[in-house]
Amino acid sequence: MRAIGIGLIGWGTVGCGVIQTLRDNAEAIENRLGIPLKLLKVADLDLDRPRPVDVPRELLTTRVEDIMNDPDIHIVVELMGGLGAAKTFIKQALENKKYVVTANKALLAHDGNELFEVARRNGRSIGFEASVGGGIPIIKSLREGLAGNRIDTLFGILNGTANYILTRMTEGGLSFGDALREAQAKGYAEADPALDIEGTDTAHKLAIASAISFGTPIQFDSVYTEGISGIAPLDVQFGEEFGYCLKLLAIARNTDGRIEMRVHPTFIPRDHILAGVSGAYNAVHIHGNSVGNIMLYGMGAGMLPTGSAVVADLMDIARDILANTPERIAPLAFLPERLSLIPIKPISDISTCYYFRFSAVDRPGVLSKISGILGANEISISAVIQKGRQTEGSVPIVMVTHEAVEANVRKALKEIDELNVVLAPTQTIRIENQETTHRD
Repeated sequence: MRAIGIGLIGWGTVGCGVIQTLRDNAEAIENRLGIPLKLLKVADLDLDRPRPVDVPRELLTTRVEDIMNDPDIHIVVELMGGLGAAKTFIKQALENKKYVVTANKALLAHDGNELFEVARRNGRSIGFEASVGGGIPIIKSLREGLAGNRIDTLFGILNGTANYILTRMTEGGLSFGDALREAQAKGYAEADPALDIEGTDTAHKLAIASAISFGTPIQFDSVYTEGISGIAPLDVQFGEEFGYCLKLLAIARNTDGRIEMRVHPTFIPRDHILAGVSGAYNAVHIHGNSVGNIMLYGMGAGMLPTGSAVVADLMDIARDILANTPERIAPLAFLPERLSLIPIKPISDISTCYYFRFSAVDRPGVLSKISGILGANEISISAVIQKGRQTEGSVPIVMVTHEAVEANVRKALKEIDELNVVLAPTQTIRIENQETTHRD
């Protein structure tokens, strides 16, 4: 074998990053592998639009079959995204006895369990480092670097778009809409940003990382998800007064035989290690029973960071091909027959601290009514801020609670929001303090 042949499906931003990385680092790659990685075909439906990285015309095709049927192509890289056609092409590649690399976190979150089984039946493997955290080696760290640990906690910032928006709302005082438009202008947000701002993209990544961490099949449908589109500058400001910074957090824990998986806006202390992760950067904090607390930080997206992760997978698979050891490491770290379907802890059972902002009528006795309902539902108040009138007829009453059970919080807020002195639904943001996010 003179080279490992690569076929690329999807000549977009990440595809350009892969091609550029293969070119820029060809000598280092060959020195590490002892054999070159050679790009043989690039398939895309649109071959004419301008791109930042050019490809020789003879390598271009609009026919995926030209990749699938080429015996010199050993690894197929799927970078087209989406669920339907991408799944079909990955299955076809595996059934044609080709290895696969993908950055498609949505597809893996929905259908990864099935695709990993197809790979196993065909004696091949799927590399997917770029699907979680872009250029940050989260998958490799969980599957290999931390393989000797029992992972009990994983949480972090896994979406650069949302983090950029919240950073600008915090540091620049922007509204959500203005921060989103700025993110789009800078290329950090898509024209349709729904997957990012509503938390779905983060939930895809959390489902994959949690499965690897805890030894369970991917359970995306069980991830509780809230986005950031309902966050107002007023809440960011009040959070700062309490000493908090707002982030869209992915949180996973394995405790008492149940897994907690949730994505939502979260207040964290200003001195928390994640509070300093700003702009489009990502970071993930992991606790293992032997290693303790570690954090991985870097660019979670982008042409070259994501391209770097794809090429790392290509190199790992190339080593397996050369050693004739397909699927040397199980896709979800645990042997498939040792994966167990661990029950998911419903959001109603979680216990954490809360931030509430009530829009109330400006009259005596309102605060006592609200606090009375909270107390009756076993919710203890830690701190209160009451400002002067902000809009005609209402004043904001802002509270931070001690730890409370979510089911009790929902019951109490339903009763409070039905009071004739409360003029709008209560804004609720969960809080993670140092003691709940760190284990020693």
